[in-house]
Amino acid sequence: MKMPDPMKVLCVCGLGMGSSLILHMTVETAINRMGMNAEIDHTDLSSARSMGPDVVVGQGMHTDELGGIAPVVVSVDDFLDDAAVEEKLRAAFAEVGWGAC
Repeated sequence: MKMPDPMKVLCVCGLGMGSSLILHMTVETAINRMGMNAEIDHTDLSSARSMGPDVVVGQGMHTDELGGIAPVVVSVDDFLDDAAVEEKLRAAFAEVGWGAC
């Protein structure tokens, strides 16, 4: 599978307000550090299905409900730890064959 360019990344939380915005900023930092071209957005759980993302990033209790809407679904524990988010993104991208980033 070829990595999309630009990649559509969606940060998800239950209500799509505070925590998804914080996660958006953390993911943006990680993606920029990886040198990738991505459009990053944030939303609530119920709106996520209609947005057609390539990557979904969110808390585990939400990402379980989002299986199948994107080739890559990444569960994060700490919305502020950009290094851990970057590590999880790299591992998830490698798992779907999107090469070394």
